[in-house]
Parts: sequence; C-alpha cells; structure tokens
Amino acid sequence: MQQSAMLSALIKNRRRNFTVGLFLIVEALLIFLLLGDTSGKVSTFVLAITRAGTNIGAPDLVVPTWSSILALGTLVGVTALWQLIRGFQRTNAVVISMVAVGIAAFLIWATRDKSLNLTGMLVSSVIRATPIALAALSGLYSERSGVVNIGIEGMMLMGAFVSVVAASVAGNLYVGFAAGILAGVVLALLHAVLSIRYSVNQIVSGTSIIILSLGLTSYIFRAFIDPPHPELNSPGSPLAAVAIPFLWRIPVVGPILFNQSPIIYILFMLLIATQIFFYSTKWGLRIRSVGENPKAADTLGINVSRLRYISVLISGGIAGLGGAYMSIGSVGFFNEGMSAGKGFLGLAAMIFGNWNPGGAFLGSLVFGFFDSWQEKLSILQVGVPTELLGMAPYIATMIVLAGFIGRSRMPAADGTPYEKQ
Repeated sequence: MQQSAMLSALIKNRRRNFTVGLFLIVEALLIFLLLGDTSGKVSTFVLAITRAGTNIGAPDLVVPTWSSILALGTLVGVTALWQLIRGFQRTNAVVISMVAVGIAAFLIWATRDKSLNLTGMLVSSVIRATPIALAALSGLYSERSGVVNIGIEGMMLMGAFVSVVAASVAGNLYVGFAAGILAGVVLALLHAVLSIRYSVNQIVSGTSIIILSLGLTSYIFRAFIDPPHPELNSPGSPLAAVAIPFLWRIPVVGPILFNQSPIIYILFMLLIATQIFFYSTKWGLRIRSVGENPKAADTLGINVSRLRYISVLISGGIAGLGGAYMSIGSVGFFNEGMSAGKGFLGLAAMIFGNWNPGGAFLGSLVFGFFDSWQEKLSILQVGVPTELLGMAPYIATMIVLAGFIGRSRMPAADGTPYEKQ
C-alpha cells in the first residue's frame, strides 16, 4: 500500500514537471516571436514621477529591445529544459518568476522606440489593487471561519453609497468612512443571521445581498439624489495622498509605497495585522479551527457560532471600507453599480493567494497591474486588443484553481453550516 502511494506520488510529480516544462517552452516561443520587428530599436522606461507638485527624479531605464527580448526568452527556455530534465523543488516560485519575465519581455516589446512611465504604472497598480485587496481580506476573514461570503460585492456597493451620503450631509469624509463601514457590517449581520442562525444556503444568502444592494442603491439614487438632491452626492474632494517624510522621496519605491492615500496605509497595516492575528494568536487559531473542523472545535469548548458571527461582521466592515474608498476615497462621488465586480475580483484574489493575507494581496496586485497596463498599452497602441490583455489575470486565476502551480485548498468546512449536537 505504501509503495503504491509513493509510486502514484512520483508519477504525479513527473507529470506536473512535464506540464510546467511544456508551459514554459510555449512561453519561450511566444517571447521569441516578439523579436520580429525589434532590430535596432530601444525601449525606454521612465522612472521619474511628479507627486504633490514635486518631481522625484530618477534616470530613465533604456534597454536595447532585440537583445533584451532574446535574453529573456533564452532564460525562460533554459528554465523550461531544466524543469523537463531535472525539475525544480520550488516549482511555484519558478513559474511565477518566469511569468513575470514574460510580462517584462512583452513590455519591452510594447515600448520599442517609445517610452513608458514605469513608476507611474506601478503607482496606479497599487491604487487600483486597493479595493480588490480589501475585498480579498474581507473574504479571508469570513471564509477562514467557514462562511462563504459572495455578498462582498453588495456590501462594497452599499458602503460606497452610504459613505457618500453621510459625508455629504456631515461635511466630513471620516464620518463617511465610518458610515460606509457600518453599512457593510449591517449587511454582514444579515448574511450571518441567514447563513449561521437559519442555515440558509450561503451562496443564496450572499446573492440576495448583492441584489438587495443593487436595487436599493439604484432606487434611492434615482429617486432622491440624481437629480432631486445632487448635494447629497457631493462629499468634497477625495482623500489626498499623505507623504511619509523622507521616505516618499526615494526614487521609484517612495512614490509607490510612501506617498499614497491613508486608506492604502490602512490596507498595509490590515495585511500585517491579519497575518499576525491568524498565525500568531489564540483567537486566530480558533477561527481557523472553526473553518476546518467545527465539530472538533466545539468539543474543545469553542463557541463556533459566536466566532463565525464575529468573523463575518469583520468581513462586512472591511468590505464597507473598500466601498467607501471607491467613492469618497478615490473619485469623490457615487455612481450606480460602481463596485463593478471588485468584490468578485477580491474573492478571486483570495483564492489565487490560497486563503492567506500575503497571497491574497499578491493576487490583488496582479489584477491591479493588468488593469493599469490595459490603460497604458492602449495609449502606446501596441496593436493587441486591450480586452485580450485584460483577460490575463482571470486566466492566471483559472490556472491556479486547476492546480497547475500547486493545489489551492479552501478551508475544509467552508460553506458548510454547523448545528451543535
């Protein structure tokens, strides 16, 4: 029996090595195809950027297009051959690194005899990734406790709407943020009662919250705000970026990490706090145990329902914050359906990151990056439909879900109601 299991694992490992190696060979061939019209051309990446009226200087990164693409394609090709012959111990890291190399090769090709502000693109990526990362964190708290929360999309939309109205009435953005968080918590409480107290199918409960939020915000917006009372949709200018002294002047890194909206700093702190909470505290361990085996946790004296309620309410609060960021923290007004699928993208990023804070944030950055590069590459007119380029993060998510670069494992009791025996 043991020998059979070992043989099965060996065959599976070799099959995976072959599949990954084949994928990398295809990637290398695609990179080499970019060499066609690049002879004698150069690619320029601008690293300087102007923030808060101050130019943060840095020399441009200028590379020869043809030789750079050739070198990157060769690197991927050599990696593919090594994977086929010997295999890497850390296959996941290798695949992610080679995909990054492929993206770099494409950007070099796209900027042949042109220039691209790389720092600006990365700054935009972080900004665009923020609501997705908040949605991913929201889903993480709920699903780690065993409650599926696809209603995050609706909680974000309601948070965006309520925060705008509250900020407009109070004349204070921070009142708006508090109201947006509260709106998310209220909807999360509804989801928790339905799914935990009454054991309603959690997908159905989450879907009903999305429909409720879409219908309610659209009706109130049309009936009472646009056009009757436009002043209720005028919260003032969005939150300005806050520069951290000295650090924000560091070329490239400074504008990306140290000259951003206060909500982005809060996101960074939430990521660190969540990592510590789940993996270094007793409460975090209890929540994870409830999501993995609620019956065993119950026998140890852990109140399963209470922990799930708390987790879902935290999830709703973070989703409400994400919605408030989209409205009063970013654009300064509310539009119907302005969440635009960010809640679903957050859940995809959470799955991409295997239900871990760091991985979820990385997945969010992937979505934010491709959202930003769609805009930048449309300006460069590279000849490739931007809609096609925008499919890349979704394809990456499907690859992860298929187990191509490692099996993504959800909490064992996720989505399963628990009734105390």
